[in-house]
Amino acid sequence: MSRWRYVREFRSEIRWTVVVLVLAGLAVVALWPGGSGGGPPTADVPEQRPQAAPVDPALRAGLEPCPEPRAGGPAELAGATGTCLADGRPVDVGAALAGRPALVNVWATWCAPCRTELPALQEYSARPGSIPVLGVQVRSDEADGLALLRSLGVRFPAVHDPDGALRAALRVPNVLPASFVITESGEVRRIDPPEVFRSADAVDAAVRRTLGGRS
Repeated sequence: MSRWRYVREFRSEIRWTVVVLVLAGLAVVALWPGGSGGGPPTADVPEQRPQAAPVDPALRAGLEPCPEPRAGGPAELAGATGTCLADGRPVDVGAALAGRPALVNVWATWCAPCRTELPALQEYSARPGSIPVLGVQVRSDEADGLALLRSLGVRFPAVHDPDGALRAALRVPNVLPASFVITESGEVRRIDPPEVFRSADAVDAAVRRTLGGRS
């Protein structure tokens, strides 16, 4: 065998050896548990959600208790539960609104118009002959909401909607604030056209108009 022929055969053997080693390595990676070439499997990491700020019990002082549950209530709110801001306990909002007309106002701490109308709603709620008012705090921290109510002197009953269940049940639009009148029969009527209440008189007029002249 000539020297050059020997060299060519030796190089060919080396090339085939490299090819075999590469293919074997790819097969090992592909067969590794948990993925095709993605390395060893990893455990699922649960989603880390930011914890809500702790609530100072003193912030709850002065708020009126949430209404006691009754049989019936708006069908749209059946089973929808919030956290009563007066005591931190869960409350079935549908049952709490059963059997009588009520005004539901949806607000958030970051909503400037909400800050404007909350005192007007408080003044209305204290008037003789007014229907009960229930505030629903959405998309904002409970402790921040309590601090806001305290700073504004608002005391009417309110609930926090931590998971958006009440907002979804009421079909609250993206723009806040939003107000709804619950009739004695349990019908939910959105106040339309929507408005930012700047006085108790404005609240009273909107409620009467939405109820069709009945309060």
